Amino acid sequence: MQGEKIFLHQACVSRVPIFSGLGEAHLKEIMRTAKAASYKNKEIIHHAGDISDALYIVKEGKIKIYRLSESGKEQLIRILYPGDFTDVQPLFKDTFHHSFAEALEDTEVCIIKRTSLQELLIKYPVISLKMLAELSNRLDLAERQTMRFTTEKVETRLALFLIESLEQEENGHEFDLPISKRDLASYLGTTPETISRKLTEFAETGYIEQKGQKRIKILDLERLLVV
Repeated sequence: MQGEKIFLHQACVSRVPIFSGLGEAHLKEIMRTAKAASYKNKEIIHHAGDISDALYIVKEGKIKIYRLSESGKEQLIRILYPGDFTDVQPLFKDTFHHSFAEALEDTEVCIIKRTSLQELLIKYPVISLKMLAELSNRLDLAERQTMRFTTEKVETRLALFLIESLEQEENGHEFDLPISKRDLASYLGTTPETISRKLTEFAETGYIEQKGQKRIKILDLERLLVV
């Protein structure tokens, strides 16, 4: 049983970029601090306002991070795939989550508590540097997302999202949309009706093939890149 637990944590920790480059002994030390948890599809992992005292690393499945407006409308912030992890800023001080985290399918995570993570950051400065690099990447992504809203057409935003989704898959040119059209519309700053219409237009022009409600096959990646 202990061997199975270590293997589970190894599969989780080894996927995370901030832990890459560490030796086997260091990785084992990190594994000993991690705990495993499972969440069902649509189960809330944490609410906005919950105390933030742990890093959640996705081992299997997907998690959506979103906020709610005063009117109750969801604003999707990002999707976490295997190897991704939740925000780390709150881990450096006593604070609360500012967003919701919800499993998009049955999901397994590894959890490292704040105190354990802080000890690791002090002991292994390389983790601190990689975490700063990841924070910089996320800031850059947020800025690019904001720029897309103001400078790019809806079809361009949608095409880029399809390409980014394809990059997460290992099944040729096909993938399932990781989120509902409602969530996708929230993420891209448009409406579900517009998303459906643009997907139909992409199919009619030969960029993609829609195979059911969520299955997408990319037929012409080069043309999709310049939409």
